[in-house]
Amino acid sequence: MSDVASIELPGWAQVTEKRRAHIARVTALLERWAAEMRLGVEEARAWRDAGRWHDVLRDAPEAELRQLAGDAVAPVNVLHGPAAATRLAAEGESRGPLLEAIRWHTLGHPGWDLCGKALFMADYLDPGRSFAQADRAFLSALVPHDFDGVFRQVVRQRLEWSLREGKGLFPETVALWNVVR
Repeated sequence: MSDVASIELPGWAQVTEKRRAHIARVTALLERWAAEMRLGVEEARAWRDAGRWHDVLRDAPEAELRQLAGDAVAPVNVLHGPAAATRLAAEGESRGPLLEAIRWHTLGHPGWDLCGKALFMADYLDPGRSFAQADRAFLSALVPHDFDGVFRQVVRQRLEWSLREGKGLFPETVALWNVVR
């Protein structure tokens, strides 16, 4: 299982130690779920890589994120996924579903496979986050047994939070809800 000291990131990663710890926890969740679900070697590797790489540019400067993401208008806090996917593809990563999982992990995407869904859940269910710890731990334990049900619940909770906080809803997030509800 991944821990902060052993988590391998690309040399071009730009993360704080706090972010590195989050990446390690997300990766550990994904590895645990993959093992409990008895995924094949390649699928389990994709889940692990999604965890390791989803936030590799989370702490990069805005100008770099905008340039890599090719987006001059989106809020900066949603650009690290597209930027990381672009950089990984430029470095030779060719697993399309993995790149889409990373690209959309902050907003969600209706066309995801299991890897994208798992990353979306693991990012939200990270046990190091301080809110609703007992509820999120319960959901995390259910993932291998009720993957689709937990995914639907996580999407719902993230949408409810956005609405409660007066945040805008992105079209990709709404489209995701429309396929899981």
